[in-house]
Amino acid sequence: MTRTAEKIDALVSEDPSMADALESIRETADRDGGEVQWADVNDELTSGQWGRLIEKGVLVDGNEGFVIADREAFDRALDGDGDSAGSAAADVDIDEDETSWSQWDKLAGIGALLLMPGYWFDSIRNVVGNTVNIALGPLDAVLPFYAMVLSLALITGLYSSLLQANLMNTEVMGKYQERMKSVQNEQKDLRKQKKEAEERGASDAEIERLEDEIERAREEQMEAMAENLGMFKLQFRPMVWIMLFTIPVFLWLYWKMFGGSVSSEMIVIPLAGEVTWGATLHGFIPVWLFWYFLCSMTCNQLIRKALNIDMSPT
Repeated sequence: MTRTAEKIDALVSEDPSMADALESIRETADRDGGEVQWADVNDELTSGQWGRLIEKGVLVDGNEGFVIADREAFDRALDGDGDSAGSAAADVDIDEDETSWSQWDKLAGIGALLLMPGYWFDSIRNVVGNTVNIALGPLDAVLPFYAMVLSLALITGLYSSLLQANLMNTEVMGKYQERMKSVQNEQKDLRKQKKEAEERGASDAEIERLEDEIERAREEQMEAMAENLGMFKLQFRPMVWIMLFTIPVFLWLYWKMFGGSVSSEMIVIPLAGEVTWGATLHGFIPVWLFWYFLCSMTCNQLIRKALNIDMSPT
């Protein structure tokens, strides 16, 4: 919600009778071509209310009288619709506890970081591969490798979707996005007001006031951008758990490919035809990795659809 609407809300909160005064201002502006003079409304509102509207910048200089600074925001605030819900979401304080990581989250992140060198060091990959093989070996013994990869893609897709659904607070993410959107809209409206004020030849004081408002809105935007670190923490929180469980699976697949006879087996896959597991597509994409991601993307979509999981910010 723009500053004009925020000021109107504050004035009505201080003085409930201001709502009737604002309605009179609007009716007079509609009747007289957008401008309002004190003589036209002095029967409907007090001189104190008139002065407060000018002091707060709700009314600004016009050609012969005063005009509403931002008519669209004025109407939204007075009618109680439009941006009111958005303003509530943007103005609400976001509790830091809602975005902070627990001790277990931090341990999961450390565990994922400790496993990542396994992609480059054979000694770590062999240890993790042999350990994970205790659980996956019996299943691998009865399934062909393509079905084994499909099963792993299904399993990883299932727990990834569940972790994201349970650990990512989409409501708080929505608050972050709404707050940023509110600040950006405010800047846009203030620049529009300044342009209109310059075109109608407003006073230097009015132009200076709008420039101060634009600078204040720019500072608020910078502060909001810095605070959006909390949103990134929210987005990354389920990722550390997904990495903690998925990296060992990938290391086991690496261990199978480079430590056994699987790489020489043949498979027919879309877009490539009959190839060996150890081959590469376009010279750099391993066939087994391409098959895994193909299965994973399909399984993720089916799982999210079946479980009605929506990760869009609310």
